[in-house]
Amino acid sequence: MTRLAGKLAGKIALVTGAGSMTSSMGNGGMGNGKATAIRLARDGAAICALDLNLEAAEETCTLIRAEGGTAHAVAADVTREDEVIAAIAKCLETFGRIDILQNNVGILRTGGAMDSTVEDWDLMVHVNMKAVFLPTKHALPHFVERGAGVITNISSIAGLRYLGTPYIGYNATKGSIISFTRNLAAEVAPHGIRANAILPGFVDTPMAREVTIQKSDTPDAIDWDALDQQRAARIPLGRVGTPWDVANAAAFLASDDASYITGTEITVDGGVSCRV
Repeated sequence: MTRLAGKLAGKIALVTGAGSMTSSMGNGGMGNGKATAIRLARDGAAICALDLNLEAAEETCTLIRAEGGTAHAVAADVTREDEVIAAIAKCLETFGRIDILQNNVGILRTGGAMDSTVEDWDLMVHVNMKAVFLPTKHALPHFVERGAGVITNISSIAGLRYLGTPYIGYNATKGSIISFTRNLAAEVAPHGIRANAILPGFVDTPMAREVTIQKSDTPDAIDWDALDQQRAARIPLGRVGTPWDVANAAAFLASDDASYITGTEITVDGGVSCRV
């Protein structure tokens, strides 16, 4: 892809979860956060790529720089307040300000109401909710001071409905992100700040593949193409989504084209919600 028209030229974007796993699982190691960082950079934004794994964040930055973009990698655990504070300070030190906060970090564990472990439940609440709350909490003073800012949170259509697989902890925490985003938008709108959520459906990411592998008794025998075809049969548009589909929605919400959009959700699911 080539650099686009530059709707985000001059903007600074802090993208959490901007790294991704390697290509060992066959989709190029491209997760939602990594694709979004690259997509925002293609629209002209300078990227502060934050990830728990500095090497993964650096890989994303290398890809951005190879296309002529500007990017700086920062390592932080977004569930640790001290590390989030330090990461935001580093981003401000490097770029001088932040215009866009893109919260991508999340984890998934399988299990229904009876067989989910307390440990898995606590872990998902800890990661999926704090990963949105802490970066938002500590970016907001900067946004309020400037009277501007855009916050986009990755939730899931699983936060609204049961999709046929028991992921009750994941679904509950993703649903909480929708509520968090709506409340946040109403609270910060008087300061010129917008907040929205993106709800992906079936998207081919390293995390999705890792969960499939964990559930399989014969992970080495998984036929990814056949699995994609099975999932595509549930999707009105006839294909599984890619991280670029999510990234394109994020780029729109971050731009002035969405200047009158706040407190809502964009569903990126190929029409699955129409059938479920």
